[in-house]
Amino acid sequence: MKKKVILLIALVFSIGLLTACVKEEAPTIQMNEPAKRIISLYSAHTENLFALGLDEEIIGVGKSDAYPVNVTTKDVYDYRSDPEKVIAADPDLVLIRPFIKKSKPEFVEALENAGIKVVSLYPNTFEKFPEYVRTLATLTGKEEVAEEKLKQFDEELKALEEKTKNIEPKINVFFEATETEYRTITTDSMAARAIRLAGGNNIASDAKAMREGTTIASYGEERILEKADQIDVYVSQRGAMSSGGNLHSIMIRPGFDAVKAVEDKRVYTIDEKLVSSPTFRFTKGIKELTRMFYPEIMDDLTSFKTEDELTKSTFAKSIVMFTHKGIFAPTSKYYGKKHRGHIYGTFEDVPVDREDFDYIETAVLSGFISSDKTKFEPDKKVTREDLAKALYLLGDLKDNQNSSLIIKDIDECDNDRIVEMVVKNKLMLLEDGKFNPNRIVTQKEAIEAMERLKNI
Repeated sequence: MKKKVILLIALVFSIGLLTACVKEEAPTIQMNEPAKRIISLYSAHTENLFALGLDEEIIGVGKSDAYPVNVTTKDVYDYRSDPEKVIAADPDLVLIRPFIKKSKPEFVEALENAGIKVVSLYPNTFEKFPEYVRTLATLTGKEEVAEEKLKQFDEELKALEEKTKNIEPKINVFFEATETEYRTITTDSMAARAIRLAGGNNIASDAKAMREGTTIASYGEERILEKADQIDVYVSQRGAMSSGGNLHSIMIRPGFDAVKAVEDKRVYTIDEKLVSSPTFRFTKGIKELTRMFYPEIMDDLTSFKTEDELTKSTFAKSIVMFTHKGIFAPTSKYYGKKHRGHIYGTFEDVPVDREDFDYIETAVLSGFISSDKTKFEPDKKVTREDLAKALYLLGDLKDNQNSSLIIKDIDECDNDRIVEMVVKNKLMLLEDGKFNPNRIVTQKEAIEAMERLKNI
């Protein structure tokens, strides 16, 4: 017999960070069985559905969906377009958020009139996230998977909080949600929660919501500059919906040279999907903020100083930590571009749930490590010439024309000019007059070479 799923779903969650919405009655939704043909018109829903293992059941996604890479294999739908395209796809469930129902009620009405189940969801607070995930799971028959994911999510949050809870004094942070009026976030927002869990002190804790139902707050230049000497770190949220300033625009704003974070060059950007979107990637956002606030803790390379042979995966992680490079997060525009090399998320041997996935993707897409287009070979050992190429890319090396250095085996090097530059700058030493390009390096050798690079 078909399993009958009866759900009491509160269709109205506050639109949270983006806009306010009108409260509605929560109807009873009846489905004969878990949804098997799903169109998701909100990126967070899409991302969470994939996390629950619903790749086959998802038949369509929204225009702005960009994660995980599997979204690129799905048909794209737009709630601003003719609803007939959605109706023709014959979904048994369409997931939206309250903003869509409010801004395009005729679109939703057309789907419902065609007999399609439309469910509107959005967790208006961080505390509502588990309930929201469980609702998605019940609609799709993934209850057990959801509980396991939520358990892991909770454990990751606690582990991150443990790293910073005893740090005193806390880093003072200003979080720019949008560049317009230098808006920030209220203390009950997901981004504010992320700042607290990352061990930061939100210096705009006095911010008031612009209107009921939103967690965006006007702040203004004057109030920021009043606290200029207290702001240790300035974080700007970047994304399609809520875009703060970029690094350059922030640093050249009149009067902002008085902001401590600007003076200390501690101005960072972060993708809104990592800190303001209700997905499991929220833990990655917290980790990124912690790296911004406490790089000496989060990007400490001491543990890499071992005699173990260096693998490409470990090398990627150490380089990203060494440079304090923020992890790469794709947008829908990214996939619309032409790519000559590797495309984010498509390495056959680096699954998205791999612990060092973000480090590998970031290192490759930043050009620090070369790779095949479809395979990274994470366990492959790093040679001295591989290290030399990375050091050359990481630093602005000068060619010492006065050096009379002779490298006996320079003909064995594929990148002889790069090797010469690295050796002349004393980042790597010769061994009995030879470079030995094919010798495997240890983790300690690589870190010590990067430290020498930092010194010059």
